[in-house]
Amino acid sequence: MAKPNVKEHIVTASLNLLHSKGFNATSVQDITDAAGVPKGSFYNHFTSKEALGLEVLQRYAEAAATYCAVLDDTRLAPKARLRQYFDVLIGANTATDYNCGCMLGNFSSELSNQIPAMRDALSQSFDAWAARLAVVIAEAQRDGSTRAPQPALELAHFIIDAWQGAVLHAKAAHSRAPLDRYADVVLNQILL
Repeated sequence: MAKPNVKEHIVTASLNLLHSKGFNATSVQDITDAAGVPKGSFYNHFTSKEALGLEVLQRYAEAAATYCAVLDDTRLAPKARLRQYFDVLIGANTATDYNCGCMLGNFSSELSNQIPAMRDALSQSFDAWAARLAVVIAEAQRDGSTRAPQPALELAHFIIDAWQGAVLHAKAAHSRAPLDRYADVVLNQILL
């Protein structure tokens, strides 16, 4: 029988804890307890909690990028792909009863002033996300389904910025209303 991958247990447990409780509220002991490994195992795989946080962020960004698959479905018109994408995002946020939100937003507000490497990783994640959205927005501009005159990448960054605010409001209100309002305004007013 294969030995379980201790590092993988730590990363998986950390992803859940850091996303739900936050980075500063989660101790290494909390992580090793959740992973079911001795505390020494943590330091065999990670030089610090910050190093683990960077790996968890990378893992989260990779998982979140799978939500973008709908954006690549060229069988659908660009705005239909964006609508489905927002539906996926809203579904992911409502599935956690609004307790987790977006780890990119959570870590940005909690860690961007504490850990410069985290700030850089977050910035890169936001830029990659915006680039994916910008491709579809540019398609919508070319086919005339949106008349928004701003550059597609600028619109994509704004849409992500607005999403982060909607997610925070949904967490505070424990309601999907801010997320639905966000999608409606983006699709029917900003990308009209």
